[in-house]
Amino acid sequence: MEEGSVNLNIKNGIGTIEFYHPQSNSLPANVLKNLAQTIISSGKNKDIRVIILKSKGDRVFCAGASFQELSDISNTKQGKEFFMGFANVINAARECPKLIIGRVQGKAVGGGVGMVCATDYCYATKYAAVKLSELSIGIGPFVVGPAVERKAGLSAYSTLAINSTKWFSAEWAKQKGIYSEVFETVEQMDHEISEIASKLEKSNPQAMQKLKEVFWSDYKNWDQLLKKRAEFSGELILSNFTKEAISRFNTK
Repeated sequence: MEEGSVNLNIKNGIGTIEFYHPQSNSLPANVLKNLAQTIISSGKNKDIRVIILKSKGDRVFCAGASFQELSDISNTKQGKEFFMGFANVINAARECPKLIIGRVQGKAVGGGVGMVCATDYCYATKYAAVKLSELSIGIGPFVVGPAVERKAGLSAYSTLAINSTKWFSAEWAKQKGIYSEVFETVEQMDHEISEIASKLEKSNPQAMQKLKEVFWSDYKNWDQLLKKRAEFSGELILSNFTKEAISRFNTK
């Protein structure tokens, strides 16, 4: 099975990070690690003034955690390490001094929703429904929760977390602040992303960095917060309820 990939393309001051996994752009540990490292290195790259975060493919942005890797977790140390992968991506986006534009062409689940909410400005198509499915398998969206709550508010976060089997439309996500704009087609979305990225590339990098600092100034404790969330997520993944739920999913 392919292990997935993370690629960076730099053109005219715009750094485009694209991730991929053959299982609906799910996020195994190696993809999460490469994604966090690429965001960090892009933030330090003087040839990049603005970042676009996207995934490969048509109708699925990200399926969230790799269920195969979740089923292989056998102790709390492994569990914490796995969920820290999501924490590291979110913190990399938070600490990145460059503005990050999200491009969401299709559905986002779990960690994918957290990744969307860690961007600074996010475009989507009408097919980009969102779902936090964690509770349905006996855990919870604890690591991604702070990012979702920051973007959409506690009410929307709790709605997604509790109604864990329901898809919420892209329009709903826009109304809650998860998406900045929603388009009928990928072509329309990509045109607008190209326009704003080109404008930002010509903007004052110092001003953009200060904006980024202001946007995230109240969330400097996330290194510790997300680490704690990863710890109890790693404990819950070992429960009999969760093991059985994941087993049922993997045998579908």
